[in-house]
Amino acid sequence: MNKVDRLTVKYHGEVVGVTSLTPDDRRLAFEYDPRWLAEGFSISPLELPLKAGLFLAKPTSLHGDFGIFEDSLPDGYGRYLLHKALMHEGIDDKSLTVIERLSIVGNCGMGALTYEPETTMTIGEEITDFDLLQEKALEVLSEKQDTDAGLLLYNSGNSGGCRPKAVFSDTEGHWLVKFRHIYNPKDIGQQEYHYNEIARKCGINVPDFKLVNGKYFTTRRFDLTNDGERIHTATAGGLLCLSLSELVLDYSNLLALTGYITQNPKYIEQMYRRMVFNYLTDNKDDHCKNFSYLVRKDSNGKFIWHLAPAYDLTLYAEGYNGQHATSVNSTSHPTLQDFIAVGSKIKMSEKRCHEIFDEVYQNCDDLLLNRIRNK
Repeated sequence: MNKVDRLTVKYHGEVVGVTSLTPDDRRLAFEYDPRWLAEGFSISPLELPLKAGLFLAKPTSLHGDFGIFEDSLPDGYGRYLLHKALMHEGIDDKSLTVIERLSIVGNCGMGALTYEPETTMTIGEEITDFDLLQEKALEVLSEKQDTDAGLLLYNSGNSGGCRPKAVFSDTEGHWLVKFRHIYNPKDIGQQEYHYNEIARKCGINVPDFKLVNGKYFTTRRFDLTNDGERIHTATAGGLLCLSLSELVLDYSNLLALTGYITQNPKYIEQMYRRMVFNYLTDNKDDHCKNFSYLVRKDSNGKFIWHLAPAYDLTLYAEGYNGQHATSVNSTSHPTLQDFIAVGSKIKMSEKRCHEIFDEVYQNCDDLLLNRIRNK
């Protein structure tokens, strides 16, 4: 593998800027391209505001990476596959720098950012035999074989999360199909399908979804338009430069971030609705990577941030030491008053907080697993 210590970051073929390692190889530096400063947008408003000058990533938290670039890297399942694929090449992935990992992602990550020069590590073919992909994924995850790690990584599209995934396109659009992990129940696909049905009934914006082969939950990709144009996306963790290992997030932070990034009250209410849904239905996998934002041009050609549709909605009762990844008013066992307090902090009226809570509560149906105390 060739040594790479500098990358050009692009969006739709246009140069956004250049990132490189600091002399001690411990963190990234980034600088916007002059043309991008004149015509583009901030790819990460909190960490990389659109202005001239050199930015340095924090040495802690994300091991010297910028949060927005960390979003481009595979985690969980994808990182495991990359580790196995690199082993076949005789490469210890622990020795790779952040720059080298981004170079491997190159033009094949989720979202709209791409990285040059690209280092090609996995060559494969698109497989739409999902039973075969599920079988291979379980074999690799259970350490029965690792020959197919590269093939699985190729088909995953460098997507994040712990469960096995694959990306594909058909006449209806662009999709991400999810498989079960070795520790998931066999009906995990049907379970997630039902959660999305109820979430939509509760007024939560979810992408189009379907069951493939009657068992694989499949969701429309929101980082691509129907025509295949890539959309810039960022997770809350990426924007706040938070690691998955740092369970320090509260829904008050997410509501504040949503208000700051989008400047749109309807998205604040949508995030509030998701908070209520996750607690009532015992989805404790509400970590900082499971909330995203995206950038689209409006009719005047201005780049506008939006709250992305909800995803990874399913039963996750075990949680993190039994707790939600994201707290409500600094507690994982909130009362109704805690929900109201979080909404009040972002200037939602108490009346509106009650209305949204009641709407979600009344529509959870059989997924109402956590009856919130009134006080």
